[in-house]
Amino acid sequence: MTALRLNGVHKRYGDLSALADVDLEIDRGEVVALLGPNGAGKTTVFELLLGLTRPSAGDVQVLGEPPGPRRRRRVGVMLQSAGLPDHTTVAELVHMLARSYPAMLPIDEVLERVGLTRQARRPVTALSGGERQRMLLAIAVAAAPEVLLLDEPTAALDVAARRSFWDHVRASVEGGATILFATHDLAEVDAIADRVVVLQAGRVIADATPAELKHTVAATVVQVTTDAPPQILRGLPEVERVEVHDNGIASDIGDARRLRLFTADAERTLSQLLRTGHRAIDLRVTDAALEDAVLHLTGTTQPTHEPEPRG
Repeated sequence: MTALRLNGVHKRYGDLSALADVDLEIDRGEVVALLGPNGAGKTTVFELLLGLTRPSAGDVQVLGEPPGPRRRRRVGVMLQSAGLPDHTTVAELVHMLARSYPAMLPIDEVLERVGLTRQARRPVTALSGGERQRMLLAIAVAAAPEVLLLDEPTAALDVAARRSFWDHVRASVEGGATILFATHDLAEVDAIADRVVVLQAGRVIADATPAELKHTVAATVVQVTTDAPPQILRGLPEVERVEVHDNGIASDIGDARRLRLFTADAERTLSQLLRTGHRAIDLRVTDAALEDAVLHLTGTTQPTHEPEPRG
C-alpha cells in the first residue's frame, strides 16, 4: 500500500521552478533517502508532504489523502530548523508536543528508546548536539507515527553519534513506519535506505536501490599515483572515466598525479597501464561507492572522500 505519493507535481515560486513534473511513490514500511545538491527541491518535497505549501500543479497524497492537519497527526517530522523553548526539560517538552497527537506513547518509554532517560530532567539548553537530535527524534516518534519525515537528521553528528541515532530510529519504528529522509551523508544512505531518489534542479533523475545506483558507474575504482597523462589513461581497456584526485603531488617518479580510474575490469586496465612504460605506484582497488554514482548522475566529479578498501 502506498504511504506517500507525488503525481506530476510542479511547484513554482514566482519565476523560480522548485519542482518540475515530479512523480514519486513510497510504499508503507519503506526507508527512502532523498538526495540532491542544495536547491534541488528536497525541502519543497517535505513542505508539500506536510501540507505547509500546495503544489502549483499535480497531486500530493499522504496515507491516501491530501496532506493537511488531519494527516499531519499521523506523521512524525524532524526538520533542520526546529526552534525549541529554552526553559523546559526534555521530558516536559516531549510530553507537551506529543499531546497534540491522537495517540501518545509513554514518555518514559520514548526517552528510553532514544537513549535520553538520564537527560529527562535536563533543560533543553543543557543538551549536546547529539542529545538535541535524539530529543527531536523523541518528539517525532512519541505519537507512534505511520510516516516519519527526517530532514538532515544527523547533520553535525560524529560517526559514532550517527550510528547510535539510526539504531534508535530503527528501534522506534519496528512497527513498520515509512521513513523518508534527506541527507548529504551517502555512506549513511548506503547502509540504511531501501531506495534512493535523486533530485536535481527540481526533477527526479534517479530512483533505485543503492546497489542499482552503484551499477550506473564502473564496478571498480583504481586509485593510482602515475606519471601517465590522463589522455593515455582514458584509452586503457575497460576505463570509463578518469578523475584527477591530486595534481602535481610530491613523488619520486617525476610529474606524478594521483588519479581515480573507473573501470569494468581492474586487472586488464592495470596490466595495460604497466605496458605503457609509465610508472604506477600506491595502487588501491575499491568497489565503486554510492557517492561516485550520485556525483556522476548530478554531473559532479570531485569526490569528497575516498571509498573504503575492498575485502
